Amino acid sequence: MSVTILIADDHPLFRQALTLAAARVNPGARILEAGTLAAAARAAQEAGDDLKLIMLDLKMPGAVGYSGIALLHSERPEVPILVISSAEGTAAAEEARAFGAVSFLSKHADLDQIEATIARIMGGQAPLHHGHTAAPGSDIETIRREVAGLTPTQLKVLLAVLDGQLNKQIAHSLGITESTVKAHMTAIMRKLDVRNRTQAALVARSLGLDLAH
Repeated sequence: MSVTILIADDHPLFRQALTLAAARVNPGARILEAGTLAAAARAAQEAGDDLKLIMLDLKMPGAVGYSGIALLHSERPEVPILVISSAEGTAAAEEARAFGAVSFLSKHADLDQIEATIARIMGGQAPLHHGHTAAPGSDIETIRREVAGLTPTQLKVLLAVLDGQLNKQIAHSLGITESTVKAHMTAIMRKLDVRNRTQAALVARSLGLDLAH
C-alpha cells in the first residue's frame, strides 16, 4: 500500500528535518511539502487516498490561528493531523486538538520524540496527550465542534469576515457570487447559533481562529 505524508511548514530547513523524521519512520513513503496553507490544501486533495498523515505548522502564509487545522481537517477529515508548532503551553495543544489535530508537538521537540509520535499515529495508536481538555458537552466544546464542522468554503468565508472583508470582496476572492456568500453566512450563523456576522466573528475570535501562533 502506498503511503503519502504531507509536511506543511514555511521554513525549508524545518521541512527538511521533518522529512528526515518521516522517512526514517516510513521508508519509501512519498513525502509532499507545502510552504503555504493554500499549497497544503491543494496537495491534500491531490494526494488522494494514499495520504496517511499531515504534519502542520500553525503559523504559515494563509493561516491565522488554528484556521489551518480547521481547513485541512474539513478538507480531509479521515487523515490525522500532527501539529508541530512554536506555540507554547497546554492551551495551544488543547485548541489544536479541538479543531481536528490528533496530536501537538513543540518545535523544540527532538527528532526522537517527533519520530515516536509519527510512529504512534501511523500505527493507529492514540497519541499521548498532556494537559486539560474542555469537558464534553460544555458550551466551548460545542462551539469548537461546530466551527471544526464547517465546510472548507464556509471556513474561508468566516476567515474573510474576520479579516474585515465585505461580501463583494469575499465573492471575488473565492470566485463565487455574492448570493452564495450570503448563503454560506446564513449557514455559518445557524451552526454557530448567532444572529449576525459580527457575532459570528466574535465567536471565531474567542476560539483563537485569528490569533497568530
